Amino acid sequence: MSTESQPSTPAAQITLADFQRLIREMYLEKDLARGVDGTFMWFMEEVGELASCLRSGTSAERHAEFADVLAWLATIANVVGVDLNAAIQAKYGAGCPGCGKFVCTCDESEKP
Repeated sequence: MSTESQPSTPAAQITLADFQRLIREMYLEKDLARGVDGTFMWFMEEVGELASCLRSGTSAERHAEFADVLAWLATIANVVGVDLNAAIQAKYGAGCPGCGKFVCTCDESEKP
């Protein structure tokens, strides 16, 4: 059993739509001024930090980096006008995009 501390569970759950809206309300003006290219570079930096944590970070660091990556992904979506909830529903709501099943049966050599 790990002795690393886990972030506490929030009192209320937050949906993806709520999270994207929260990020929009907090940062949209700055994000639009930075533009999609600058925002994408911040996103990639966070992906790199997540990669480092997956190799040698603590549980708390991994939690924080996953949150950062998701926040920057929501930021990019806001800048380009993509509703993440709608995008996920359209692509994955009826199952795997490759085989159409909820438990993927695609060949392992294929990217579903």
